[in-house]
Amino acid sequence: PHHELSLWLSIYIFCSIVTSVHSGASELPEERELTTNFSSMSLTKVPEGLTPITTTLDLSYNLLFQLQHSDFCSLSKLKVLILCHNRIQELDIKTFEFNKELSYLDVSNNRLKSVTWFSLAGLRHLDLSFNDFDTLPISVETGNMSHLETLGLSGAKIQKSDFQKIAHLQLNTVLLGLRTLSHYEEGSLPILNTTRLHIVLPVNTNFWVLLHDGIKTSKILEVINIDLQKSQFTSYESQQNPILENAKTSILLLNKVDLSWDDLFLIFQLVWHTSVEYFQIQHVTFGGKVYLDHNSFDYSNTVMRTIKLEHVHFRIFNIPQESIYLLFTKMDIENLTISDAQMPHMLFPMYPTRFQYLNFANNILTDDVFKKSIQLPHLKTLILKDNKLETLSLVSHFASNTSLRHLDLSENLLQHENDENCLWPETLVTMNLSFNKFADSVFGCLPRNIQILDLNSNKIQTVPKAITHLTSLRELNLAFNFLTDLPGCSHFRRLLVLNVEMNLILSSSLDFFQSCQEVKILNAGRNPFRCTCELRDFIQLGKYSEGMMGTQLKDVHLPEISCNTGLLIVTIVVVMLVLGMAVAFCCLHFDLPWYLRMLHQWTQTWLRVRKTTQEQLKRSVQFHVFISYSEHDSAWVKYELIPSLEKEDGSVLICLHEGNSDPGKSMTEDTINCIEKSYKSIFVLSPSFVQTEWCHYEPYFAHHNLFHESLDYIILILLEPIPLYCIPTRYPELKALMEKKAYLEWPKDRRKCGLFWANLRAALHVNLLDTRGTCELQTFTELNEGFGGSAISLIRTDCL
Repeated sequence: PHHELSLWLSIYIFCSIVTSVHSGASELPEERELTTNFSSMSLTKVPEGLTPITTTLDLSYNLLFQLQHSDFCSLSKLKVLILCHNRIQELDIKTFEFNKELSYLDVSNNRLKSVTWFSLAGLRHLDLSFNDFDTLPISVETGNMSHLETLGLSGAKIQKSDFQKIAHLQLNTVLLGLRTLSHYEEGSLPILNTTRLHIVLPVNTNFWVLLHDGIKTSKILEVINIDLQKSQFTSYESQQNPILENAKTSILLLNKVDLSWDDLFLIFQLVWHTSVEYFQIQHVTFGGKVYLDHNSFDYSNTVMRTIKLEHVHFRIFNIPQESIYLLFTKMDIENLTISDAQMPHMLFPMYPTRFQYLNFANNILTDDVFKKSIQLPHLKTLILKDNKLETLSLVSHFASNTSLRHLDLSENLLQHENDENCLWPETLVTMNLSFNKFADSVFGCLPRNIQILDLNSNKIQTVPKAITHLTSLRELNLAFNFLTDLPGCSHFRRLLVLNVEMNLILSSSLDFFQSCQEVKILNAGRNPFRCTCELRDFIQLGKYSEGMMGTQLKDVHLPEISCNTGLLIVTIVVVMLVLGMAVAFCCLHFDLPWYLRMLHQWTQTWLRVRKTTQEQLKRSVQFHVFISYSEHDSAWVKYELIPSLEKEDGSVLICLHEGNSDPGKSMTEDTINCIEKSYKSIFVLSPSFVQTEWCHYEPYFAHHNLFHESLDYIILILLEPIPLYCIPTRYPELKALMEKKAYLEWPKDRRKCGLFWANLRAALHVNLLDTRGTCELQTFTELNEGFGGSAISLIRTDCL
């Protein structure tokens, strides 16, 4: 004892110092909230060095088996501590003595067998459920926690004396999470003062007495894991006095129920005479034979308003439908739900009932349900979602005898033929017909006063224009259909919301925006829209204008020119005039035609060069180029042409003719010899050349027909303009040459010379590698100064 006291004193001093050191943090103008999560980390002890400003600490799903007094004393700001799903066997509440702000403590799902209590005045949530206590862990200190709102407990034995210690507390929720229950003292639960009582039962537990006391305890009662035997209800069968006067529960929830039909029957009969107004059973499984039916059920003296059965499964398949269905439909209540029960049929009594809400969703009901007269004059809401219904007109005739306002027929197999008559009540304002097989004809079978209509995911292609009765429609959903045109609103004058997304709409109808002036919300996304004038006020261009997605129509502008034909023509004419004036200015100021002509010549030359065959390149030649000119043009040849050719490649062999013949040969023979020994021939044309030199070439060209066979070897340079009338008639080949062979025109503007030389070099395109070996390099002589020599002079620009 002395050692334990010393240990406690040391811990107290240490935690007091830590709390004092960190007390200054609370004086800061803004406190930070820090959550530390160590869950699911297989921890065997609380980590050291936790941040003192931690407000939420999660240590759940670990392997903790013991808590030390020093684990949490430094966490002066701790508000939430979660220790559930560990292996803690003992708990000393004094461990949290220095956590003054602690309001939430969860130690559920551990192995606790004992608790040492200490009053934590600020605690609001304490959960000790699903542990191994022999008795409920309640003490006088528990009753001193005046701020406690939620309390979770567990214990194998439940006694009145335990609950009396906390009877004065005004609790919001009490959770009894029981792993085992060996003893329950009748009358214990009603001692509690709580709004909600949640009981999780172990298997094979006597449910009857707990249900009996639970209904007397709280306004909301929820019981989970019910596994009953009929023998447990024998005491009830002989009981005649109802417990209504002592009951408190108005909402009863049963979850995870496995029992026979007769057991359920007896539960309904018990609850029927209590204060329960809302009774819900979820995840229920039936077994055993059916002995009790609706004829033995006492429907008198009840305040029940709503019954819900959801997620029902059967272990037997031969069920007397009349006994089961009529048990529920003869209950004179306002709301009935039987969903996800694989229910193939439903029977109603022959007399009128006061049902206002019926929900038979997620079953396998067929049209047979509506083939008998059903009297539901007060019915306002009917939900038949996800069944096997096929004929809409049958539903309409059933609904005509009701006060129906809301109808959900989605996810069925419904269709409507034009020759079927429909008769709906005037009260019906909301219909959900989505996910069916409706075509355009469905618009002929709709209620006159319908306001909200959902027809998405059907087979509708158009909205018939003959509709005249849907004047009250305000919301229309036609998404996921096969519409090819945006429908108009001439028959929906009050339409405010229209959804036509995911259809096949290319453009809006002509009268859409004229007739749909009242539409405030239009959803037409994910349609293959085309930008047309009909779509002028509706810009949503799909994949071509993804940047417009989500843009309000009022913020998008389509230019006037795109839809005004007259304005478009005027604009085109003006643009053409401006372009024409610009082209004329360029032609006059920059001599644009000359550039175009030279570009055309270069293109034609390049194409001809590409077509030149290897056999043509390998013919026997001695020179790369032969230049023929008149004496009058010799200066241009000497100072312009030859330097430019040499500049291109120093290995070009040039052959020049000066006008004096070799002994024994005529001038014409020498000229022809030069042409035949050269890869290409350049003729510098001018009026002087025509008058003095061409006479030597005309007979040869006429004899050999050269211009028709080998035009690619001839290059004409027009140095000066030559009018056709200046060409003598005796020179027909020259006239034909100038007509058929495009010539290169020497520009007078020096700025254009670059293009001229580029065209000339492209026309030459001498393949030096292929012709170099065939040229006779040693027979060339240097060009005489001023070209004064009398023989054929050869210029050797470089040794090949």
